[in-house]
Amino acid sequence: MRQIENVLTDRGSKYAVSGGPAHSRAEVDAFLKTLKRTKKYAKATHNSWAVLLPEGPLKSDDGESGAGMVIIRMLERAGLHNHVVVVTRWYGGKHLGGDRFRHVQESVRVYLAGMS
Repeated sequence: MRQIENVLTDRGSKYAVSGGPAHSRAEVDAFLKTLKRTKKYAKATHNSWAVLLPEGPLKSDDGESGAGMVIIRMLERAGLHNHVVVVTRWYGGKHLGGDRFRHVQESVRVYLAGMS
């Protein structure tokens, strides 16, 4: 499991990104369970994730509407299959509007850049 904390902060909201191999929904669930063993991730406002599996993409917005699809598009562009990417957000008290999508993109970009 790779974790990158403090990816960015905006109006009090903080972002982190994590990821690792996942070849099935069961492996995604196990990854999320491991991630949430850390109390701060379990208490995060959103743990949005996506993975490209042979049977098709899976995603969860976890209340951050549209975030899972943003992650899927970036994984498709990168050609990264069988690897779950989770963008975590701790809500800072102010709505970010459309900026939240740019922050999800930036978080995934940072994660993917660290893989090459």
